[in-house]
Parts: sequence; C-alpha cells; structure tokens
Amino acid sequence: MSGTGGGSLGDFGNLLKQAQEMTRQLDRAKEELRTQLVSGTSPNGQVRFDATGEGLVVRVAIKPEATHDLARLEESVLAAARDALLKAHALREERLSKVTGGLNLPGLF
Repeated sequence: MSGTGGGSLGDFGNLLKQAQEMTRQLDRAKEELRTQLVSGTSPNGQVRFDATGEGLVVRVAIKPEATHDLARLEESVLAAARDALLKAHALREERLSKVTGGLNLPGLF
C-alpha cells in the first residue's frame, strides 16, 4: 500500500505551507484595508467621503456653499458616497487578487 495512491506526505506538507502563507498574506491584506483610506467626491467637488478599504465611511466633508440647495446637496452626498464605496470595493478586489493569484475565493473578505 505504501508508495501508491498518488501523492506523498511531502506534497501535503508543501500544500499546508502554501495555505499558511496565503493565510498570512490575507491577514496582512485585511490590515492594510482597515487602515488605507480612499476618497470619493461628488462631480461638483462640494462633498467628499473618506472610507477605509473595508468600506467603512470614516469622514464626510461638505463645503458650505453646498448647503444652499438641499436637492443638489442630497445628490452630491449620494454621488460622493457611491464613489468612495466603489473605490473601496476596487481596492479590496485588487488586494484579494494579489493574494489569491486571481482566483475567486468567496468569503475571504
């Protein structure tokens, strides 16, 4: 029975080492995403959202002149929020792709 059946303990050890290294890389990527900020702005530049790479909004800045027109302010807030969250999503995808070599592994982030 020994020597047959495909694979050896050495192959399993290498696979385990690769999995452990990927886990370390994922942990580093998650930490980077927690601390790296992206900014999203409205098209008119009057509203800015800052978010972490995880997609957590941490700051909102609104220029005083934006408050004169409530409807336009609401549109600007929405546009800036979407922009920031899209950038955060793109950053997560980029980091994930670097760690997994482009493989789509759901649930990692």
